[in-house]
This record gives sequence, C-alpha cells and structure tokens, in this order.
Amino acid sequence: MTTNATIDTKVPAPQNSAVLDEAHLGDIQGALGTIKLDDNGERRGLSAKLKTLLAIVGPGLIVMVGDNDAGAFSTYGQAGQNYGTHLLWTLLLLVPVLYVNQEMVLRLGAVTGVGHARLILERFGKFWGAFSVIDLFLLNALTLVTEFIGITLAAGYLGLPKVGSVVLAAAIIIASAFTGSFRRFERIAVGLCAGSLLLVPIYFMVHPKTSQMAHDFVVPNMPGGTGQLATVMLLIISIVGTTVAPWQLFFQQSYVIDKRITPRFMKYEKADLWIGIVIVVVGGAALMGFSAAAFAGTDQFGNFTDAGAVAKGLADHSGKLVGVLFAIALLDASIIGAFAVSLSTAYAIGDVFGLKHSLHRGVGGAKGFYAVYAGLVCAAAAIVLVSSDHTLGLLTQGVQVLAGVLLPSASVFLLLLCNDRQVLGPWTNGPKVNAFTSAVVGVLVSLSIILTASVLFPDINSKQILDIMAGCGVVGVAAAGFAFTRKRTATAEDPIDRTGRDNWRMPPLETLTRPVMSSGRKIGMGALRGYLFIAMILVVVKLVQSALGH
Repeated sequence: MTTNATIDTKVPAPQNSAVLDEAHLGDIQGALGTIKLDDNGERRGLSAKLKTLLAIVGPGLIVMVGDNDAGAFSTYGQAGQNYGTHLLWTLLLLVPVLYVNQEMVLRLGAVTGVGHARLILERFGKFWGAFSVIDLFLLNALTLVTEFIGITLAAGYLGLPKVGSVVLAAAIIIASAFTGSFRRFERIAVGLCAGSLLLVPIYFMVHPKTSQMAHDFVVPNMPGGTGQLATVMLLIISIVGTTVAPWQLFFQQSYVIDKRITPRFMKYEKADLWIGIVIVVVGGAALMGFSAAAFAGTDQFGNFTDAGAVAKGLADHSGKLVGVLFAIALLDASIIGAFAVSLSTAYAIGDVFGLKHSLHRGVGGAKGFYAVYAGLVCAAAAIVLVSSDHTLGLLTQGVQVLAGVLLPSASVFLLLLCNDRQVLGPWTNGPKVNAFTSAVVGVLVSLSIILTASVLFPDINSKQILDIMAGCGVVGVAAAGFAFTRKRTATAEDPIDRTGRDNWRMPPLETLTRPVMSSGRKIGMGALRGYLFIAMILVVVKLVQSALGH
C-alpha cells in the first residue's frame, strides 16, 4: 500500500499546464487504491482493470449519491405520498440528462485541470462569471441549510436532541475534510455512499407493488386535474432540481481535478459515473415507491409535510425498524450531501480567487479553502437552529425548485465550454452531444414556462399546456436549425482532429485567446437570464401561496 504523499512531495506544475494548484498533480490516491503519476493508463487483464477502476471510483459515485440528499428524500417522499408512483417516469427521463451533463464536466476537469467557475470567468468575462458564481454560492448555501434540516428531522425521529445533533453533525462534516488527506476524506465519503444502500432493504420490507412501479417508470402520467397543475409542475421541477442540480457540475469537475485524474483514465471515470447514476436512480425510485405504499389508502395520502412524517408513516405501515432505518438513511444522506455541497462552494471560491484549494493540503496550506468550507457549514447549522420548523419546511422544496429553474443557465455555460476548442481541443463535443444538450436546455426552459403559466393562470388545462409545449418546440426547432447550419459550415471548414487526445491537456489560461461573443449570443443569453429571474420570482410567489394554503 502506498502511503499518502505530503505537500512537499507534490510535483510542480509544468510550464505547459493550466493546473492552478500543484497539489492537483501527482499520484492518484483514491479510497480504494493508488495509481502512480507515471502510469500510462494501459491495462491488460480483468484483474488489472478492476484495480484501476477501484482506484478511480469516487467523483461520479459521490456526486450522484450526494444528489440523493435530504432534499431528495423530501422531494421523492412528497411525490410518493401525494401522487403514488405516477411521477416515476421523470427519473427514467433524467438518466441521459444526468450522464451527458456530468460526462461533460468530468471531461472538462480531466482535460483542463481548472475548475468550472474559473473557466466561466476566464472564457466569458467577469460579468457572466459573477452571475455564475453568485448563483452557485446562494443556491449552495440554501441547499446546505436543507441538509441540516434533514439532520434535525432524522434526529427528531430517533429521539435525539436537536441542538446536540446539529452541532455534532457539523463537527463531523468539518473534521472529515480537515484531515489534510484526500484519501482519508474519500474513504469516509465512500463509506457514507455505502450507507445509502439502506434504501434497498427498506423497499423490500415495505414491498410496494413492483408491477405498478414498472408501469409508471416507463409510461408518463400527469396526476392531478385543472387547478392542481401548478402544484404538480412545481413538484416535477423539484425532481429535476434535486436530480440534476447545478452544484453537481461544479463539484465533479473540481473533485476530478483534486483526485488528479487525467484523460488517460477517462473510460474508468465514465464507469464510475454510471455506477453512481444507477445507485441514485434506484434510490430515488425506492423512495418514491415505498412512500407511495406506506400512505396509500390512509388519511395522510396527498398531505405531505416532511421526511420525518414519512419515517412515521413507514413505521405505522411496516414496523418501527423500517422507520428507524429510514431515519438513519436520511441522516447519512444529509451528511454526504453537506460534504459535497460545501466542497463544491469551497472549490469554486478557491478557483475564482486564486486560493490554494485541495484536500491534499492541510489546513495551514489552504486556509481560505478550509475557512469557506467550515464557514458555510457553521452558518447553515446556525440558521437551522434559530429558524421555525414551518419556515424550514417551505425552504426545502423551494431550494429544489430554484435549482431546477437555474439549471438551464448552468447547462448553457457547460455547453459553450465543451465547444471551446482552445479549452478541450480534441475532446470538444461532437454534434450528437450538442444536439442532445440543446434539447435538454429547451425542455428545461419549457418546464419553467409551463410553471410560470400555471402560477399566473391557475385554471390552465392540459390542452393549453400542450399548446405551450408545441410553441416552445417550434421555437426550439428553428433555433436548432439555425445553429446546426452555422456549426456544419464551421466544422466543414475546420474539422476536429481527435488524434492523440489521451495525452492532450489545455494550455495555461493566460495563453488562450478569449472567444468573441456575438451580438446574437449576448442577446440570447441576456434574454434567458432575464426570463429565469422572472421565473424565480414566480416560484417564490407560488411557494408563499402554498404555505398560506391557497
């Protein structure tokens, strides 16, 4: 077993590297294995490939399992308790979205060695960079509060004191990152990921109808009638926001960099991502399924309050042990979610302000990085301790909805970066990925438009919804046709050379020429930004209406 290297043994960043922190260079020291810096990535034999995969596993697994956090427990639990398994189909549709989005950021991380926030700042300027980082910081701060809400709900069900539980959890979350060892942190995180598998035995102990779940997983269904559409749309966007959250993009790119993964190991990191996706979808489906089964035919069906009430409902339906296991799983999910969200913010702040930002460093070697991480955790814990339960319950759903509303903006920046040849060179997106991602952005914007319409016009019906979707589709097809024509012309003139890409890395940022933003692109991005701001306001309006019982 190779021991962890100290900061003094890190190799200096080469002159042709864009890596901002020399701690991001060196041996890959994963939770389950080590890969030497001079390893060429070539593997022969199943045993050697498995050992390499075990050493690489981490970024994709943690970002996906961290996605099934306290907010996910609340969102999927609400879907199951209020609408049965009728919204299971949303999980299936989100699988390709999850993979394509996260594959693009892991590619950016491995090829560039520079975090997502810094790339946006350098390639699009301070104006757009500020929007991106401010969005991330505010949304992550709110998301972190929801993780501590989950901790209080789990502790409350288990009969533990609120203040002591929150303080102890905050101390554990901070101490786990303050070890000065990337490997030690990742081992703790992977252990928590294993804890998320508690949802599987809970599912079999509650035994929901598998045939009904299989049907609803592949057959779309919109529950609720006229007048309830705004509430259902709010929940669907919450599912999108909790399953494909903006913080995931920033986290995985920076974590891939901190783990020192290079393009030579891209196929192993993609496998790591798929492992995480399978776990997150199985977990989400299990949550929705056993919540539906526990409340079906009871007075509480259609009257979701919070994840703590879900634990009680499960205990009433299938016994006390099930409720306890659910509370433990919620506690586990909240802590790993807090890990990931806090790190996402600390990495981004370190990137933007040029701070040393690596888990390989001790606290003394990266004071600003650890201060941001600990400060966020302490602030979130304090907010939960001084806030009322009603306010916190409203915040949990609101954060997931806001994440879904802001996702189109984050996806646009991601798409632009992955088409920047100076940044990704031979790893630049192909036409299929561009077409799919553009369609995803269009669907997300369409969902937010439908939400906006349902808030402004509460009696909107399904035919009017289809008309809105058709209108969005026409606009999307026209925009796609225009973009395809321009892209095809540009590609024909300058095709992408993908030879030797396993050894290609982005040159230093200061050597790159900043891309020129066309007037059309500026207008389009400005219009998207303005619309999403309006949509955010309307989300707040709808949440307040829901809180007041209208």
